[in-house]
Amino acid sequence: MRILFLNILIRVNHFAKEFVKRDIGTVKMSSKKTSITVADVARAAKVSKATAARVLGGYGVASEKTRNAVTEAAEKLGYRSNELARSMSTGRTGLIGVVVGDIENAFFSRAVRGISDAANAAGLNLIITNSNEDLEQEREMVAVLMRQRVAGMIVAPTDVRDTVHLEAAISSGTPVVTFDRVADHLVADSVCGDDAAAADQVMRHLHDLGHQNVAYVTAAGFQGGRLSDLDEIGITAVRNRIAAFLTASERAGIEDPMGLVFQNVIGEESAQDIVAAILAHEPAITAVLASDSLIGASLYKAFKERGVRFPSDLSFVSWFDADWTKVTAPQISVVDQPTYEFGQKAMQCLIGRINGDSSKIEHILIPTPMIARGSIGPRETCGD
Repeated sequence: MRILFLNILIRVNHFAKEFVKRDIGTVKMSSKKTSITVADVARAAKVSKATAARVLGGYGVASEKTRNAVTEAAEKLGYRSNELARSMSTGRTGLIGVVVGDIENAFFSRAVRGISDAANAAGLNLIITNSNEDLEQEREMVAVLMRQRVAGMIVAPTDVRDTVHLEAAISSGTPVVTFDRVADHLVADSVCGDDAAAADQVMRHLHDLGHQNVAYVTAAGFQGGRLSDLDEIGITAVRNRIAAFLTASERAGIEDPMGLVFQNVIGEESAQDIVAAILAHEPAITAVLASDSLIGASLYKAFKERGVRFPSDLSFVSWFDADWTKVTAPQISVVDQPTYEFGQKAMQCLIGRINGDSSKIEHILIPTPMIARGSIGPRETCGD
């Protein structure tokens, strides 16, 4: 996988060099012609230069009427963004680096689609890399992207407690936007789901149905096999979900809510072990919340292999509205994450920073409501 990744980068780099060579020739040949500028488009559209720049750059907010006016003016005047000139003056390419945690996770796949569509609309291209939720690999990928002189980066940080590599990128003039996770100390915009509110909503719903002992299942691993301190968790999305789960469990009268957090579920074998532990737990666990769609799918399969019926034997909720959750019988209740919007907004924020937006750092929180389906039911329907 690493070799394939590097080969892709080499080909991209070669393409970029050929692109520059070809376009430099074009610039030389057409140097006597007058270029249409953003200011020209702004005058024709009767808007400010800043507004025209936002519309043409694909970032910020503008009304549909304003966008249409700017777009029509640009087309009429024959305006073309001068990405080559910008890259020659800044020393950076028209490439955007993206570092995701796990490209096999549908959450990241859809987010990347949102990033890609917003980048394409702005005339930018992507280099997509995978950290495998490994901090050392994330550092390496960021270093590779910096060597490619990307114009900016969108990163899902593996550990917000260690972001020296991202701080170095920002200090060098490369804007960074984080998504799905936020590092408060990092001078970077972020786009995240409202994980704490979503976990609390799920728990309140289950508690209202009479479920007291609810299990939370995560891929995160903890020292000593048991979570003792939330600061152990480097991924803020995971930390916020578990924190809300623990608070809600305590509110429901659970004396040891940490004992209902099942960890280190990576793959089907570990899912089988966790399912066995959940079914053998005393007092009986009557509902399960899976922390992402990959875990959810593995748990669902393991439960079904043991003959567990939803919701008569167990209520089940999974994070993220993945395709598989709608083809099961019954359909699976989920926390809905509009991840395409996550990616799109992250890219729009980054484009703004690339184009010189120096406004205050923004942490965008996107609602992630629960969708209740057939996999959850009242406590009294569950067998003991």
